[in-house]
Amino acid sequence: MKSTILLGILLLGCTFVQANDLRVKALNVIQPVPYGTPEMKNDPISGDKVALGKALFFDPRLSRSSLISCNTCHNLGMGGDDDQETSTGHGWQQGPRNSPTVLNAVYNTAQFWDGRAKDLMEQAKGPVQASVEMNNTPEAAVETLKSMPGYIALFQKAFPDDKDPVTFDNMARAIEAFEATLVTPDSRLDRYLRGSDSALTDNEKKGLALFLSNGCGDCHSGINMGGTDYFPFGVVEKPDAKVMAGDKGRFKVTHSEGDEYVFKSPSLRNIELTAPYFHSGKVWALRDAVHIMGSAQLGKALSESDTDLIVDFLKTTTGKQPQVTYPILPASSVKTPKPVLK
Repeated sequence: MKSTILLGILLLGCTFVQANDLRVKALNVIQPVPYGTPEMKNDPISGDKVALGKALFFDPRLSRSSLISCNTCHNLGMGGDDDQETSTGHGWQQGPRNSPTVLNAVYNTAQFWDGRAKDLMEQAKGPVQASVEMNNTPEAAVETLKSMPGYIALFQKAFPDDKDPVTFDNMARAIEAFEATLVTPDSRLDRYLRGSDSALTDNEKKGLALFLSNGCGDCHSGINMGGTDYFPFGVVEKPDAKVMAGDKGRFKVTHSEGDEYVFKSPSLRNIELTAPYFHSGKVWALRDAVHIMGSAQLGKALSESDTDLIVDFLKTTTGKQPQVTYPILPASSVKTPKPVLK
């Protein structure tokens, strides 16, 4: 009897060590999403700045047509993107790339697939000016904002030390402050990483082990499980031309031959909510995306069972979604520019 009890204790101890080993290995690659809003060293966040940024994020009048807002392509009710292959912009034009999620974007090293924006402030300026997106200008955007007394008051509260607070830069700073609050902590993966063995099922733990042993974490690491560096798409073999869509990635920014077909690794957080996948948006099934990454990046033909286990694991990255109440926006005035649809 004593030997049986001792054997049972030893087996339980081995199981605990194995489970703990997996967690330790995982924590060397992935860190939990912190609770609360991260600090912005260069541009401190205030409640007034976030309130202004929230209004601006939802306001379509920043676009030339008065139809497209930040939330159009980064819908906060749909995982922070728009569920389209590539986003639809001004005059029903199709953008060149899939819209990445805005959730947890504050943890990215840089923004956009090619990293052309160093932070969320710089990123916020891009879509407003892009002809295929909002098709506006900084001058016209500021004119629109200054035409509404409600916005002037919000800018004065958010930037009390500025003599002329309604500027294009301050617009971007406020949007950055709001977007920094759009984090998704407390996923089941995060709870597991913090010590809860029961947060993941046995199959999900097997998927995590496969994710780590196959080297997926080499590109998808850190708090955001991606967004920390640039990698060639097709390390071992180039994916189907349809998936690549003729896009040379970071090469368009640096014009360096070594950056051809190089992209910033996307976040895998909330990945089950952000289909379709890749810069082209040509892959709609998460399972297919895992298969492609296995062959293109790892040179491995993942088995059906291993693919299913990795997909099971990836679904545990879905965190607590931001609960955002739609803001009541400042009213237009007779001076507010009229929409231009063409």
